[in-house]
Order: sequence, then structure tokens, then C-alpha cells
Amino acid sequence: MTKTNTGWDSSADAWITTMGEAGDWGRRAVLDPVMLDLARGFSGAALDIGCGEGRFVRMLAEAGFTVSGIDPTARLIAAAQSKDPGSVYHVCGAEALPFADASFDLCVSYLSLIDIEFLDQAIAEAARVIKPGGAFLIANLSSINSAGVWHYGLTGKPRHYGVDNYMQERTVRQRWNGIDIVNWHRPFSTYFELLLRHGFTLKRFLEPMPHGDYRGKDPKFERVPNFVVMLWEKPLLK
Repeated sequence: MTKTNTGWDSSADAWITTMGEAGDWGRRAVLDPVMLDLARGFSGAALDIGCGEGRFVRMLAEAGFTVSGIDPTARLIAAAQSKDPGSVYHVCGAEALPFADASFDLCVSYLSLIDIEFLDQAIAEAARVIKPGGAFLIANLSSINSAGVWHYGLTGKPRHYGVDNYMQERTVRQRWNGIDIVNWHRPFSTYFELLLRHGFTLKRFLEPMPHGDYRGKDPKFERVPNFVVMLWEKPLLK
């Protein structure tokens, strides 16, 4: 299985600097409260798939979970382990998880499915390691986001958001703050069909907006949904 060079190895240090302890704006302003609130509906063992420098692993541990994190980028895992020696980390991809069947009450993908090339295998592995009655909690870029771009007027203000080639699955290059990585755009139907095929049942689907004091700080986040949050459960055995 030949993998695309996603740029994460060369971008790892810039990512660690950008995330810090607080995380980037989208996580702080939009996603963190929603993800933590849904995660707290469960307890026990949790796995963060694509954990990066381990920020959300540490948040889950503070919420009482026994947490493991996996990521294919060794530099990010080293940073995560140095900040959180009490959690378990592995350098590996989501397509072949080093855990036994039914090991976790909760699996989390916090903006990492967009980074995974072989999505079918990754979702199959998540389904394998989640206990019956457990859940897969996903925050992802909206497929509207990954298929579009803002158009600006002469004054620099955003005029409208244009979406094109929505149904075409493809790589999308992302560059900011010294980070240069590859994401995958996929329509919502791709995610839904794979999750349903692997036995998950959808319980929540949210398009969160900025919360609290962050409201109105960046109107683009309130005009177009940048993110989706989904909670999928693995049914109990009959």
C-alpha cells in the first residue's frame, strides 16, 4: 500500500508551535466544547486516532478517560509523549491499529479523517477496536469547506463562498504558519456510506458555530459551516 507524502514530517515542528497548549482558533472557538461535551457521555478507555501532538488526549485524560493516541508522524508522537507520559502513544497509521478487538469505549477523530488516504481501512479498524455499545466521535472539516474557497471584494471583505467539483474526491493542499500538508476532500456521502457499511449508527450530527466570547470575532465561521461533529455508535451485540 503506497502512501502519498502528506507533508506531515516536514510540518511537524510548525504544527507543534501553532497548536501550543491552547490549540488553533477553530478548536478553541468552535470545536473543543462540543467534542468534550459529547465525549463525557462515555467513560473508560479512549483512543485518539491521529492525535498529533496529543492536545486532545490530554483533555480526555483530564475528563477521566484512560487514553491512548496514535499518529503516523514520529515527531508529533514524541512531543505528545513528552508532555503526557501517563498516556500510551504509538507511531502508526489509522489503517492498522495495534490494539485488540473491542479495546475502547470511545474512539475519537479530531480533524484527522481528512488526513487519511485509505479511509475505508481506517474506519474498518475503528469499528474493530470499539466495544459494542461504544462510539466513534468525529470532528471533521465540512465537505463544503474542503470543496470551496472564499471570494473577496476590492476592500478585502469576504463577499461569498464558492463551492465547485463537490463530488470529485481529491487531494487539497493546505498551507499556513509554515505548515504545508495534504488533505483529502470527500463529499459527505463518502463518509456516511463507509461509516454505515462498517456497522455504525448515527446519533448526532452538528455544524457548530463559535461559542461564547468568540461569537462575531470571525464572521466567516458563522456564514459557512467550517466543521461538522458526528457521534456514531457501535450497536450492542444481539
